[in-house]
Amino acid sequence: MSGGLLVAGTTSDAGKSVVTAGICRWLVRQGVRVAPFKGQNMSLNSFVTREGAEIGRAQAMQAQAARVEPSALMNPVLLKPGSDRSSQVVLMGKPVGELSARGYHGGRQQALLGTVVECLEELRATHDAVICEGAGSPAEINLRRNDIVNMGIARAASFPVLVVGDIDRGGVFAQFFGTTALLSPEDQALVAGYLVNKFRGDVTLLEPGLDMLYDLTGRRTFGVLPYAHGLGIDEEDGLRVSLRGAVRESVVAPPVGEDVLRVAVCAVPLMSNFTDVDALAAEPGVVVRFVDRPEELADADLAVVPGTRGTVRALQWLRERGLADALVRRAAEGRPVLGVCGGFQALGEHIEDDVESRAGSVEALGLLPVRVRFAPDKTLARPVGEALGERVEGYEIHHGVAEVLGGEPFLDGCRVGAVWGTHWHGSLESDGFRRAFLREVAAAAGRRFVPAPDTSFGVLREEQLDRLGDLIEEHADTDALWKLIESGPPGGLPFVAPGAP
Repeated sequence: MSGGLLVAGTTSDAGKSVVTAGICRWLVRQGVRVAPFKGQNMSLNSFVTREGAEIGRAQAMQAQAARVEPSALMNPVLLKPGSDRSSQVVLMGKPVGELSARGYHGGRQQALLGTVVECLEELRATHDAVICEGAGSPAEINLRRNDIVNMGIARAASFPVLVVGDIDRGGVFAQFFGTTALLSPEDQALVAGYLVNKFRGDVTLLEPGLDMLYDLTGRRTFGVLPYAHGLGIDEEDGLRVSLRGAVRESVVAPPVGEDVLRVAVCAVPLMSNFTDVDALAAEPGVVVRFVDRPEELADADLAVVPGTRGTVRALQWLRERGLADALVRRAAEGRPVLGVCGGFQALGEHIEDDVESRAGSVEALGLLPVRVRFAPDKTLARPVGEALGERVEGYEIHHGVAEVLGGEPFLDGCRVGAVWGTHWHGSLESDGFRRAFLREVAAAAGRRFVPAPDTSFGVLREEQLDRLGDLIEEHADTDALWKLIESGPPGGLPFVAPGAP
């Protein structure tokens, strides 16, 4: 077997990432050597590979689903938004500059097509199948000319395209039809059919609509995936308008101790790697929510200031919202606060930033004896260390260089009282360290919370990936999918008018 597939979507967040992961897990369980691929990703949720390359965290999750080591080949272009109009461009895992949206789509993007295709071909040479994830919608007609992630890559590789639609949002039939009808005849010839995602109810009620869709487009539906609760799989959308009130789904298990532990995550602008708190949400009795008001910190046992692509902007936001004062009061009262990466920098004393915000000298919150200077070169690392008597693994993605001037050592950062700070993302996924940290938090917060002795974040993640594989195996036409991956687009697919303008 040697082939591939592009998983496109009618919209952003239609389910492309999880469907791609599910297909990867299903294939690897069949003994297929499979790799994920996304030519261009826009996300603030990223990961560092073992060779020190930065890629989208969704692709790292998909690599885990495929049981292969994540590589820069799987996501050669990563865009990290710094504002509504500009992004840092990460090429083959390394930052190469900041570009406006107009500058990128005006020519730079097309120039990267050769690199993207080379990476895909290298993966195809070493794997039986490559499952590609698209971005947004393939019917963004204003961007099609320079596209390197949707139909552009499908055309370059002659891959069939499976279009995923989120029926939970409504309008999925119009989305499937409209997406197809806005493509050129050449692009339409690659669109093999559709996959319905997040369906609730009796699937027989949907079948007349699927039959009508086939009559209208000449394309079949390859499956109807049910709505699945509590997957908790890594998300990639770094441009979400607001996370206020969102609660990270956790395992349904009662707390081991007498109390629950409440964690409030400050939903700072340009939040990055908010999946750091997923390991906390995996603990029975830990409730995680995102907040943007000071009163929402009042009943929190732990306040988290997460990573951000804009530390100075996040500081300003914390002050404007009154959250900065609330964090200072917490520290004075000995109530737990954790800062991660940009959040760690915000908890320090002083920031010199002529790189990220170009704001120059900025006073931080003064909760930790740390001074930060932003460097042009980005730190990308996979550190291993020890804290609270436990082994810890993490990853670093930051321009800020911290000078720690006091406090107790804590990973690469420090601790003062009940305030902790570190640049290390992912440290809470280390089970022993997470339990030790939660015991410290519970003691400082005066809660009779006891971490479960046997929670394994790695095992839970594997179970979630297996659930994705099960969704594909049980609710998709896997024989038809296999034929698509192996043989390419079906012949004789009809043209759906009007086509691309």
